[in-house]
Amino acid sequence: MEKSQIWLAFGTLGLLLASALAEDVIVLTEENFDKEVGQDRGALVEFYAPWCGHCKKLAPEYEKLGASFKNAKSVLIGKVDCDEHKSLCSKYGVQGYPTIKWFPKGSLEPKKYEGPRNAESLAEFVNTEGGTNVKIATLPSNVAVLGADNFNELVLDETKDVLVEFYAPWCGHCKNLAPTYEKVATAFKSEKDVVIANLDADKYKDLAEKYGVSGYPTLKFFPKGNKAGEDYDGGRDLDDFVTFINEKCGTSRDTKGQLTSKAGILSSLDALVKEFVAASNDEKKAVFSKIEEEVETLKGSTARYGKIYLKAAKSCLEKGADYPEKEIERLHRILDKSISPAKADEFTVKKNILSTFA
Repeated sequence: MEKSQIWLAFGTLGLLLASALAEDVIVLTEENFDKEVGQDRGALVEFYAPWCGHCKKLAPEYEKLGASFKNAKSVLIGKVDCDEHKSLCSKYGVQGYPTIKWFPKGSLEPKKYEGPRNAESLAEFVNTEGGTNVKIATLPSNVAVLGADNFNELVLDETKDVLVEFYAPWCGHCKNLAPTYEKVATAFKSEKDVVIANLDADKYKDLAEKYGVSGYPTLKFFPKGNKAGEDYDGGRDLDDFVTFINEKCGTSRDTKGQLTSKAGILSSLDALVKEFVAASNDEKKAVFSKIEEEVETLKGSTARYGKIYLKAAKSCLEKGADYPEKEIERLHRILDKSISPAKADEFTVKKNILSTFA
């Protein structure tokens, strides 16, 4: 398999993993709309724009709705990005955002939803139109809730990097941030040393005052090396938060919580791996010894990654130069199956490291 084919396989794998971790709300496009809507189940469709404030406010309620109806075989909860699919939105007469429409089973003639924009009201409408009897599910949160009893224990733990949102329940900006902040917490839930937390500053005024909180929401980062806290002044989109955490905490996650192609890669071993790959069979053993010496100097998670480098180099010596490509193909097949997030992380790191030898 040539390198171009391997990278194409990686891209396909990424799409498969993203699909496996997709939200409970079905993403509808010009390509799949007629295949999903107007078929053998009714469909509630939100036509939205990513920049729309009302859409952002609706997002957590609509996701809650999608989670509640995900096992209802006779109903689909979907959404269309009208910035990306203008012709589709124009076809159905969308003039403002969000616009919510109900498509009966077997029909592409929609009925506009005019009711309140909360999960309970939407569920009542869908149950009436779709002949279902679904109750709204309570979604578990990955945001750590702080209070007077656990603030010091969690935030001041020098083995953790902690991002804290100081909020007030009545604050509109806080409510708008909530769905994005939840996605940040979900993206990093597999990182044991990273905590995404919040504190009701209205309820715990003393703690808020202690850290100089005067407006809401205020975000502060408490890294392992500075428990006095640092102001977070970055953007408040999901990409902004994910980039910040990755840079500050040394993690390599994307917005869906999957490891990126950088996960496990050690720049300190780059030159040695290139030397190893370019060396003749006789010279490889000498370069392997250099890699072994470098790995012995590593600590923490980098030491764990170093051992994977060492094992990969050893396997190349024993099994030949085509070992990385064959092993990458094997890992691709495993990752294509339904496996635990921990195993997916393990195999993705190994795949990334092997790619440096391919």
